[in-house]
Amino acid sequence: MERVGRWLGRSQELYNLLQFKMGGGAAVMPPLDQDALSDGLKTCYWYLNQTSRSFAAVIQALDGELRHAVCILYLVLRALDTVEDDMTISLETKVPMLHDFHSYLYQPDWRYMESKEKYKQVLEDFPTISLEFRNLAKVYQDVTADICHKMGAGMAEFLQKKVDSLQEWDKYCHYVVGLVGIGLSRLFSVLELEDPIIGQDTELANSMGVFIEKTIIIRDYLEDQLAGREFWPREVWSRYAKKLSDLAKPENIDVAVQCMNELIINALHHIPDVLTYLSRLKTQSVFNFCAIPQVMAIATLVACYNNKQVFRGVVKIRKGQAVTLMMDATNIQAVKSIMYQYVEEIYWKIPSKDPSSNKTQQIIVSIQTICLPNGTVVSRNHYSPIYLSCAVLLAALSWQYLSAMSEDVQANEN
Repeated sequence: MERVGRWLGRSQELYNLLQFKMGGGAAVMPPLDQDALSDGLKTCYWYLNQTSRSFAAVIQALDGELRHAVCILYLVLRALDTVEDDMTISLETKVPMLHDFHSYLYQPDWRYMESKEKYKQVLEDFPTISLEFRNLAKVYQDVTADICHKMGAGMAEFLQKKVDSLQEWDKYCHYVVGLVGIGLSRLFSVLELEDPIIGQDTELANSMGVFIEKTIIIRDYLEDQLAGREFWPREVWSRYAKKLSDLAKPENIDVAVQCMNELIINALHHIPDVLTYLSRLKTQSVFNFCAIPQVMAIATLVACYNNKQVFRGVVKIRKGQAVTLMMDATNIQAVKSIMYQYVEEIYWKIPSKDPSSNKTQQIIVSIQTICLPNGTVVSRNHYSPIYLSCAVLLAALSWQYLSAMSEDVQANEN
């Protein structure tokens, strides 16, 4: 437990700085008091840092007990996702595990020791996670178990079939991430951190997760191919190649990029829902938690758009760019400005011969109209000296953390 304690102490400054508000000074989050945490909860925060990367900071910037509940929710779903991703587990074993996984939350001794996946520790030490789950208030337990149950069933369904249509692509993304958005939204409303509409409007909450998942699926084409996984919808890629794997062949690079561009345009259609959802939030820590992954996603899509490197290797976003996004996305007008400027970048990248060029222009105009109806872009680059100093300090403190995070929020280095 010693290394866990040291890590919690080092991370506190970073998470406090992430709460900094332009013009409002430093809004310091409730501290991670190590003495007040059980050994099991300390271990869970250690696993969170090791497995979540891009979301560890925003989760720990949440307030009080909600922070612990979301940490446990993330680890439970990370364990479930680890089962799904492990290609060494036979379908005969995996499918029942996915269906039954929610029941393991109430079995103190259940663990799985045969995984070969990178994050196998969350399965091997699942008793620690499930114990902290059972220590949560009932409202948190109910939401977590419900999401886990539905997600496991959805994952099992798509293990036994391919993603053929765009409708099935939406359904798969709903199961693996959209349900998380719905469940978290229920928590925000039940705890009265947000208005009831946040938990009731499941369509918007679903889009928050689906936008992120589609971005990850698009970005991770090559990684998934090498692992034997396929998540791009046949309805789209079959117009460009006989097999999805053919898109990785050098001679097919032009049509591969066109196929990817078409999927990116599909993902962009979720942005209006994302902006409507974010515009309804009133609690600052909840807004930050929800907004940061969305601006990371649009930055990733922009870097992937028309980029051949997606089919050749790993692509990453600049660490400074990630820090800037995390610092900027603290209110709805700033997020709209970020979205406006990033889709503008796509607009200027549209190839004249791209089959989706007209649709691309249409959705970009639609998004920009929603972001800035009067057509005036609000600059995000004029900050006070103290704000700039804070940003520089944040960059220094978080350099090592963001090195790991950038692997999970991959986009173009250039």
